[in-house]
Amino acid sequence: MPDRPISTSFTTPASALAIAAHPDDIEFGCGATLARWATRGCVVHLLVCTDGSKGTWDVDADTAALIARRQDEQRAAAAAMGATGEVRFLGEIDGELAATLENRGRVARIIRELQPQVVLGHDPWTRWRLHPDHREAGLLTVEGIVAARDPHFFPEHDLAHHRPRALLLFESEEPDLVLDVDGHGPAKAAALEAHVSQFETTMEIDDEADQAQRQAFRARIADELAEIGAPHGFGAAEAFRQLLDL
Repeated sequence: MPDRPISTSFTTPASALAIAAHPDDIEFGCGATLARWATRGCVVHLLVCTDGSKGTWDVDADTAALIARRQDEQRAAAAAMGATGEVRFLGEIDGELAATLENRGRVARIIRELQPQVVLGHDPWTRWRLHPDHREAGLLTVEGIVAARDPHFFPEHDLAHHRPRALLLFESEEPDLVLDVDGHGPAKAAALEAHVSQFETTMEIDDEADQAQRQAFRARIADELAEIGAPHGFGAAEAFRQLLDL
């Protein structure tokens, strides 16, 4: 049971920055929410922390080509969500992301440059998480906000400090915010399908041209959104832990 009541009300921000470990993590975590906000005029920015170079089961893969491909896929996914902001990449090696002081400063700089009203990211405190990059990206999001908001962190940036009004954490074990995304599931699925390199590893699509497999994936996304939304009277929803006292 959640430790506090679940809210279903959240004003669409003028701008948002979603931060995640790998290409496609943002879409899985909050793709429908970003698509909904984009239709309402929100400027959506994306920041991906790693290069995605481990995202294949092919032992003979050209990882340099994969890195470039995954950046192209991420930009295509942003377009599928209707995102009109910037798509940034930290470029850290996939599987080796660390919440270092240097990386905290890089994230803080991006927050100060883009000045998002709302930031979204992985919940770093989710238990039994297998992939270390998700945890580290979540920590960088939290720590980057703290550094960006206070003027005496990283003064060498020579940028005005910036305090977002909210942080929404996806993949949380204890969400307290459920947002209606009815009608935006197809945009989430389309954004995920832009990540063609990940069909086999994360989407159970082993043949790019197999429409039955694609349809099964779309149905899976729709079912997941419907399951979150049903207890709250929504046809589809995404859930977050919200932090408002930033």
